[in-house]
Amino acid sequence: MARKNHRIAWLEAPEAHDYPAAASYLQLLLTPTRSARLVSALRKARPTAFKAKDIFRASGLSLLGVSNSHVEKDLKKIRRQIPLSPLLLVRSPNADRVIIADGYHRLCAVYTLDEDALIPCRIV
Repeated sequence: MARKNHRIAWLEAPEAHDYPAAASYLQLLLTPTRSARLVSALRKARPTAFKAKDIFRASGLSLLGVSNSHVEKDLKKIRRQIPLSPLLLVRSPNADRVIIADGYHRLCAVYTLDEDALIPCRIV
């Protein structure tokens, strides 16, 4: 059972390096032109938030364990109250799932602590 006694600090907006990371990942799934348009739209998207468990359900991805070095790094940030960057999400072209363009490891770290935690994100 996930513990719910951790306060998770978040940045107001995604970090600048999150957008190129999202573009790199999206180019594996979509054309470069489509990826560029989506990243541009993500930069303009309004902030919103969804529960960690709902993002996982919508993405269809598996939870990475704390043995993953990136998840562990984000867990350390949470414990030290270092703000995390919001997630960048894209509704797949078929609208059957959500693509986590950037922030998968952050999502796993947060879910490990509190599956009901609201996670700030940008979604297009």
